[in-house]
Parts: sequence; C-alpha cells; structure tokens
Amino acid sequence: MTISYKWLHEYLPVSVEPERLSRILTSIGLEVESMEAYEEVKGGLQGLVIGEVLTCEKHPDADKLSLTTVNIGAAEPLQIVCGAPNVAAGQKVVVATVGTTIYPAGGEPLTMKKAKIRGVESHGMICAEDEIGLGNSHAGIMILPANVTVGSLAADYFKPYTDWIIEIGLTPNHMDAMSHMGVARDVIAYLNFHDKKNYVLKSPFSNGFKTDSKALPITVKVENEEACQRYAGVSIANVTVKESPDWLKQRLKAIGVRPINNIVDITNYILHETGQPLHAFDADAITGAEVIVKNLPEGTAFTTLDEKERKLNAEDLMICNKEEAMCIAGVFGGMKSGVKETTKNIFLESAWFNPVTTRKTSFRHNLRTDAATRFEKGVDISNTVNVLKRAALLIKELGGGEIASDVVDVYPKPNEKTQIALKFHYLKKISGKNYHPDTVKKIFESLGFELVKESIDEIWVAAPFSKPDMELPADLAEEVMRIDGLDNVEIPTSITISPSTEADHTGFAYKEKISNNLAGQGFNEIFTNSIANSAWYSDDVLATTVKMLNNLSAELNVMRPSMLETGLQCISFNLNRKNNSLRLFEFGKTYKTTETGKYFETDHLAIYTTGSTEASWKQKASATDVYFLKAVVSGILQQAGLSAETEIAEAEKGFSGVITYKTQKQVIAKIGIVDATQLKQFDIKQPVYFADINWNSLTQLAAKAKLVYKEIPRFPAVERDLAIVIEKNISYAEVEKAIKNTKVSRLKEVSLFDVFESEKIGANKKSMALNFVFQDDEKTLVDKETEKMMSTLIQALEKQFSAEIRK
Repeated sequence: MTISYKWLHEYLPVSVEPERLSRILTSIGLEVESMEAYEEVKGGLQGLVIGEVLTCEKHPDADKLSLTTVNIGAAEPLQIVCGAPNVAAGQKVVVATVGTTIYPAGGEPLTMKKAKIRGVESHGMICAEDEIGLGNSHAGIMILPANVTVGSLAADYFKPYTDWIIEIGLTPNHMDAMSHMGVARDVIAYLNFHDKKNYVLKSPFSNGFKTDSKALPITVKVENEEACQRYAGVSIANVTVKESPDWLKQRLKAIGVRPINNIVDITNYILHETGQPLHAFDADAITGAEVIVKNLPEGTAFTTLDEKERKLNAEDLMICNKEEAMCIAGVFGGMKSGVKETTKNIFLESAWFNPVTTRKTSFRHNLRTDAATRFEKGVDISNTVNVLKRAALLIKELGGGEIASDVVDVYPKPNEKTQIALKFHYLKKISGKNYHPDTVKKIFESLGFELVKESIDEIWVAAPFSKPDMELPADLAEEVMRIDGLDNVEIPTSITISPSTEADHTGFAYKEKISNNLAGQGFNEIFTNSIANSAWYSDDVLATTVKMLNNLSAELNVMRPSMLETGLQCISFNLNRKNNSLRLFEFGKTYKTTETGKYFETDHLAIYTTGSTEASWKQKASATDVYFLKAVVSGILQQAGLSAETEIAEAEKGFSGVITYKTQKQVIAKIGIVDATQLKQFDIKQPVYFADINWNSLTQLAAKAKLVYKEIPRFPAVERDLAIVIEKNISYAEVEKAIKNTKVSRLKEVSLFDVFESEKIGANKKSMALNFVFQDDEKTLVDKETEKMMSTLIQALEKQFSAEIRK
C-alpha cells in the first residue's frame, strides 16, 4: 500500500513528523517498508533563478546562436550563448547558472560549467521546459510573465510538488488500512492513546449533496444478490471530460497512479482516499436506461478496456444493460461503456461485491486491478452511498454538469454488525499486560467500534464494516495491542514451554549425516519447486500426475512426478551462467495419483553431477562419470548401515546405463546417464549423471539395520591377485556376487583393478584382474590357509562361469 504523507494529513487533525509517523505505523502493525522523498520535478528546480534578457545579438561566428546578457539580480549580468530561436531582449526567463545541476525530461543530469562556444564564453544556460523537467517541449526557451521578480528562485515561482511517499507492507487482514482514511484512523487511535487526546478523523464527506434534476433516471436490478449484496448509483449529466487540475494529478502521480482525465482520476482518487472502488459508465451506452447485475452463460465473449476479448465463466458477475455486458463486476470495465473524451453523461457506480467471487474472477482472467484487490478483501458495505455522493460532488465540481437522478440504492438484505465480547482477564492473558477498561473502550471508539454494553469484567462491541476480519475475542485483543504498540508488549521474566518431540528423529538424523557427507565431497544442496511444468512430461506420466486446479501460472501446473526435471532446470540455469561443473543434491518429494482423492507422495534424495573435477597442481581436470556417482551412492548406503546388491538394469525412458541398488529385493536407489533427448529439452549440451534414492525406503531399512562395532584387527591382512578369463557379457557384479556366495569368512574385500580384452585370449572373451584381501581377527594367516581360501574361490568361479585362470 502506497501512502502520500501530505495526502494523509488531509484527514489528521494534527501534523505528525515523517519520522514519528513511520515509527507509529510500524508499531501498530502497518509495517513501513520504505519512506522516500518525492519530487514532481526531479531536483526540485534547485539552483535555477529567474532572469531578464537585457541584450540579444547574433553570435559573430554562428548564424543559429545568439549572444545575450542576462540580469539574474547579481552585481553583474551574465553573458550566455543561447541557441533558442525565440530568445529576445526584455524576456523573463529561467536561467541555470554555473554549478547548477539540471534534470532534463528523459535524459541524464547535467551540471552547468563555464564554456566557450565558437570562441565566446558562456556562463550558464537559458532553459527550455524539457531541459529542467517541467514539460516535454523543446521548441524554444520558456518565456515567463513580465511581472516575475528578477533574481527570485524558480522553485518559489513554479512551486513543484514535493512529498514523502510511504510504502506499507500490509498483512491480508488489514483491508481497513488500504486507504488514506483507514491509515489515518489508526494513527489517530494511536495518538489518542499515547498523547491522551480526543482527536477525531477529519472527514471529507459533506451534507451538500442534492439532486439538481431527474432528467437521467437509470434503474438498477440485481439478479445475483449473493455476489452483489449492495449496489448504488447516480447519474450526472452534461459533464466535460478534460484534464484534471494540478492538485489532483499531483496526488495521483505521487502514489504511482497515472492521471487520465478528470472523471477517471476522481474515481481513482476516491479509491485511494476511502478504499471504496467506483466505476463510471458512459450513461448513453446504457441501453434501456437499466443496469442489470447478473451472470452470463459460459463462454460469452466480452471485450474489456484493454481491447482484449475474453471468454466469460458462468460464475463471473457482470454489470449489463438491456442488450449486453458493460463491465466485469469489481474487476475491469468494458470497451463500449467506458468514459471517453466525448462522454457527456455519466452513471456512477458504488457497490459491494462478494470477495470470493471477485477473487476467483480476477485470477481467472489474470486481471489484478486495484479495485479487485480491495473487493476481494471486503470493502465497507456501510459506506457505499456516502462515497458515491462524495465522488458525485467532486465530479460536479471538476467536470461541471448536474446531479441528474436520485441515488439508487439496492440493498435488499442489510447486514448487521458482528458483535464480539472481550473479557478483560482474557485480554491480560493474551497480551501479558493489564489494560484499564476505560483505555480499552477509548481505543475501540477511536477505531470506529460501536460500544454495545460493558460490565466490570468484559466489554461488548460491534465491529465496523470496514473491519470484516473481526470475529473472535483474540481479534479484539490484537486491536488493543496494536494501538498500544506491538513494541510495548512486555517480555515476561520466565517462559513455560512443553518440550517438543520428533516423531521421525531417525530420518532427520540420517538427513543431516548424509548432507554433511555430500557437502564434504563438494556437493551443494538445492531446493527446487515441487510444482512443475506439464510440458516436461509424456502423456503416460501425466496420466498419474497430480494436476493443479488453481495453478500459479501456465508453466507451473502439476505436482512433479519425478525429481529429475526440476533438477535439470537448475543445472540449465547454472550452465547458462558459465557454472559448468556442478555437484548438486536435493531432498524433495514426488507426487502421484491413481484416482480422485487418492494421492501419494514419496521422499527422495536426488543427486546430480555434470562437468569435471577442478584441475590443481597435483592432478589434471577429469570429466565426471557414472562411476564417480556410483561411489557416492555406495558411500551413502554404507553410512546408513545398508549393504546392497547392484544390477545393470534395462534402459528407462530418459535414461541409459541404469544401475540399481537392491536391499532385501527392494530397489532402494537408481543411477543413470540422462538421455540427450531429455537434456535437449532444457538446452543442456553436456552429459549429466543422476542418482535417485528412495528416501522412505532408505530410512525404513536403516532403522532396522544393526550397526556392529568391532575392535580394530591386531593382525596383518594378506592380499592376493587373481586374473580370470571369462565370457565378455559377464559383468563384474555377477562375479562379485558369486565370490560373496562362497561365504569365505576371512575374505574381507574384493575389488576389480584391471580389465583386458584381446584376440590373444579368445573371441568374445575378457580378462578380469581381481584383488582379494584376507584377514583373521585372532591370528596371523599362513600361506597354507590363504591358498586354501583362494582354491575355494577359484573353484567357484570355474564352476559358475567356466573361468580360466591366467598364469
């Protein structure tokens, strides 16, 4: 919410310094995010003076330049070379002297310096309006009236508008503060409480409204009373649509609203003054002289003010005439019925539209207007007619014309104020502070609450319609604490709390442990959006994907069915910024559905690598590969106390070279190389390796696993190497599994350290060189024992794979 300091003081009975006002607003829960000085003319015309051209002659060396002397009230006149075609002796002009900085419209600031132009010294500049930010004309210098005082400051003559602009970060419940009057009411309540005053709001409403004629009667019919509980309107005839006066344009421009014409500007002004949106129709476009508030059939075409045709939803509330729609109620006007330069007669609307209906329509058509943001939070239904009369009088004042009808006010079921009781002991419990009943009463009265009844231990109040969020005693307690100042909440000397317990402490422990391990290996943790783009997935995947009913945007419309795509989006973002070597991991969820109402989410640990290792004095840079990622995943499982079997699996869609890890016949992790087709979708031109660990399965199995601690062996290990020739299609994983199945108890480790293929060892054959580590915890192994274990292993390999031992 943007607030003008000067505008706010139109409703305050006393002036409050900007710094104090900022502190007050933040203290009462209207957090000031910024407060900046505003200048209608950048630089405020500082340093510019009024001068009089004494002489004007042709420049001796340039036909289009003039040599002038200008009196600026100093001891000596200034000699200035001027290129304007309209400069002449006797003119009163604006002069930028040497050292003055000017701010041209749409240009960079320029500081005046003594210059020599075609051999003649020039001590300043005679200014055109665009050169000092007062306009856009560059046809010639500005010529001022003859009665202007020479030597006076240009800022004193033009009086450019200055202000302080305050940005307030409003929480959604503070609809009442979405206007200058609403903010002023809160400030007055604070001043009354802290300064012991009885200030009241300076109201802009007057009793001067009266009907001039009944020449333009327009009837109103509300068909959907749930979506429009109150609708008021009045006709104004013979208006003149023209530019707004300076004071109105200055107010609007200061808060970032672009002035359009006097009629539209008044509706915007009233919106920011009172918080009540208004809409002005061209009355001549209301066929049948009847306004009908209703819903139209699904798919009805409607052209809005931005000249776009929109297809209406059956739930969209519309303002119509006898023949067609004129406006999307509370959201946006229509092309045909809007106020134009030729408009002579106006029908002015002030209404209350249902917040839920308005919000849905606004989001449905992506029309986030100032009016919609106020209606969707709930405007003051009791103020509808007051605001209408205020706007009508302002239009009559600034646009001429006459009030040409009685006020039409359709309010079939008047709302009743919400009554809430606040017990004083409850207020003390909530706030931790004792408040005197008279103090509480005064705060509520300052905020517009109506006192219903009071007793020794409680107070009953009726909440104003400007505060639709008031429902519970806690809401009233918040209002009292706000006006007292949230900074004044007392801090107790002791705090009583109940210790929290973690239902899944095992999962958190493993997450922290594994995160630290990955960070130690050079990985960075990422957090990607769990809402993804459906365009990334095939129809088969989308068949079981959870789709968003109210998606954030066209690109974010499904809950991600896998971790890969959002990670690739992150990788693509980094690669486009020359961050080419990445090691990333993410803990996240995937989502799936089988039918409406049945949804499943699964926790994952996703790991991504791409690029190469960093080069250093001790090693060259080397490209990362799937074996590096395999080692990382193996280490994670080992940390969790799990042993797993690896298998080469069939290629999956989007992957090749898939390796699976199984524990107790349950797939716990997968590693793969991302296919080029998938990479192309994200404009990635280098290999990416991806590991997906089912975090639910890992933590469940890890919780059951028993970690066994043993004393470090005191006896040395024995190593043996063995080279075997086997069929080319036999994987090392199969060989490793066969070795483990021999159950040689003193075999501690087995590893592959060489693979050799050649026609010398036979077609479709390969040689594997294996290293075995044996160790006995109780004694030193002798050769005889080691040879016996090696013999057992050799026999198993010969039997299962017809392996030949290379000697």
